[in-house]
Amino acid sequence: MPHEGKQTRTTSMMIVIGSGGHTKEMLSLISFLGSQYTPRYYIMANTDQMSRDKVKEFESLKENKENNQQHKIYRIPRSREVKQSWFTTIWTTIVAIIYAFPLVFYINPKIILCNGPGTCIPLCFAGLLLKIFTFGKTQMIYVESICRVETLSLSAKLLYYIVDHMFVQWPSLQQQYPRTKYIGRIV
Repeated sequence: MPHEGKQTRTTSMMIVIGSGGHTKEMLSLISFLGSQYTPRYYIMANTDQMSRDKVKEFESLKENKENNQQHKIYRIPRSREVKQSWFTTIWTTIVAIIYAFPLVFYINPKIILCNGPGTCIPLCFAGLLLKIFTFGKTQMIYVESICRVETLSLSAKLLYYIVDHMFVQWPSLQQQYPRTKYIGRIV
């Protein structure tokens, strides 16, 4: 039993969930996090019902194992739908940014964790502004997908100089991109 007056420190996390493999990798990654990483705010595309269901299932199992788990799911428009033309992506990304900025400032997370879906781009740019306005209190962590062996994904290339930590799962990527950190296979 904790001593009276002694509080457990928690760290709020914004977790960007993408569709398909991005969801599986992210849930695998955060499954090792302890209860101090609460509340957890999941952000995903408003058209991604499958990822929403996977997160709900994941959190339900986690809540059965640990008490006092807090999470919330938010949805924003996609920056780019699958097979959407690059030209029209400009407009859909602007819409996603309009939704992302107030959400990031409202949540004010200590950590923004992402692994490559296009949805993370507007959220990380909003996180950068939040970091500037809060004098560096928000840490942005990008974990490149395990399937990226030879080059970084487009999302990683766009966020390379913006995120605080970029982890890769292949040593060849770390050699090619010196700002990354290779820590082995983590998902």
